[in-house]
Amino acid sequence: MKILLVGYHNPHFVNTIVLRSKALGYLGHETIFFNDGKYMIPGRFRSQFPFLHQWDLDQLNRSLVDLARQQKPDCCLIVGGQNILPQTVSRIKEMGIPIVLWTTDVPVEFKNVLDSARYYDHLFCAGSEALDIFHSKGFTDVSWVPFACDTHFHQRIPLSDSERKKYAKDIVFVGSYYPNRASLLEGISDFDLGVWGPYWQRLSAGSPLKNKAINIKMNYDQWVKIFNASKINIVVHYQDGKVPCHQASPKLFEAMACGCFVLTDRQKDAQALFKDKEHLVFFDDQKDLRSKIQYYLEREDERKRIAQAGFTEVTSKHRYQDRIKNILDIVFKSHESKI
Repeated sequence: MKILLVGYHNPHFVNTIVLRSKALGYLGHETIFFNDGKYMIPGRFRSQFPFLHQWDLDQLNRSLVDLARQQKPDCCLIVGGQNILPQTVSRIKEMGIPIVLWTTDVPVEFKNVLDSARYYDHLFCAGSEALDIFHSKGFTDVSWVPFACDTHFHQRIPLSDSERKKYAKDIVFVGSYYPNRASLLEGISDFDLGVWGPYWQRLSAGSPLKNKAINIKMNYDQWVKIFNASKINIVVHYQDGKVPCHQASPKLFEAMACGCFVLTDRQKDAQALFKDKEHLVFFDDQKDLRSKIQYYLEREDERKRIAQAGFTEVTSKHRYQDRIKNILDIVFKSHESKI
């Protein structure tokens, strides 16, 4: 089939839109990609002049409609959806093309998504928080489809002596700075801990993480090495106390696919997907995290057993091609029933 895939791609990084596109290829589909973040006017100008932003957003949406008309895909899959206007979804649907949405981000900027929701043939949500929002608005054609891994990218790899020297830590965290993450990680800074990710320069001057955190934007090939060099990988989900976030982080699947032993907070969706002390281990708070770090550092065999079970689970059931197949099965089964 020919699939029109719409989403944001930063050409400097392999993000999840790349992994979704690869998954379509693994399944034998032809993919036409449209970058819905490719504005003509620089963001610094659009942020100052709302009319310029609206003009650019309109032209971006017109370009998508034109592409759909030219290519006549069998399905249009919108990933994210924040930049896609209701009239765009409606026009593509009027062409007889099934068009569906797969939300990704925490629902901070959700206005366009909600305004457009009624025009989509089906709504798929990476996190159950979006599922709850759609249900509360009366939408019924909604399914939960979480993030996943790609075993061509996320895998066990051999490390050179120099790479092991550079990356090896007992405990690692890879991800952006957020206050809830910093607060938790500061409480375990006395362990052999390494932290990598963007915005860690925002740490307070007296933070014990100052000599532990490396402020860096990394592509997957770097953090896969970090995962492979670690004994324990910590996943701390985004929380700001305002916007609900239940989704299981992509890093959860990616770390497990690298064979990591994962310690993660009790995120709702993660608990629905994986079994505690079988595929990974959940912690309750900072005190519990410290206790479990110490416990599993001292029990290598138990740690490796759980890591292997998690690796088997995620690489057999939670790949992006599994997610894409599920989406397309639902889309075309629903579309055929309406014909």
